[in-house]
Amino acid sequence: MEVEVQKRCARNRKRSKRRAIYCPIHGCYLDSVSQKHSLYVDSAQQLQSRGLSRRSALMLIAQQGSITVTGEWLEAFWCPHCETVDWYHVHRVGDRQYRVSPVPQELWQQAVGVIDPQGNVSVSEFTRRNSRMLNFGGVKDFRFM
Repeated sequence: MEVEVQKRCARNRKRSKRRAIYCPIHGCYLDSVSQKHSLYVDSAQQLQSRGLSRRSALMLIAQQGSITVTGEWLEAFWCPHCETVDWYHVHRVGDRQYRVSPVPQELWQQAVGVIDPQGNVSVSEFTRRNSRMLNFGGVKDFRFM
């Protein structure tokens, strides 16, 4: 009888555990509220900053053009302590260990599937301003003299 109880406990421990991602400010557990947005690099300097030699980085960029970075991504998390949603750069350090930091501006250009926070540069200020309007008046928004 006692042997069966030990088997059941061991079986339950094999379940996957939650990702141990904690708030860098408060130390509380962060809940994910978005999908993972993977990062890519398209220059040899970006690969060198991640620990690759200059020669290897130049050869990889020449062969492939852009490379997806494994073990790093951008993700939005909910912090229950300050009750806000913030975007973080998550870097997998080891098995079930992660390093979390606020997203630097240059990483937004390297993320796959995110909208540029500054907006599309090919869109005019008029179009951007009118797209944020709550009530749309159509032709009445244009004032002719």
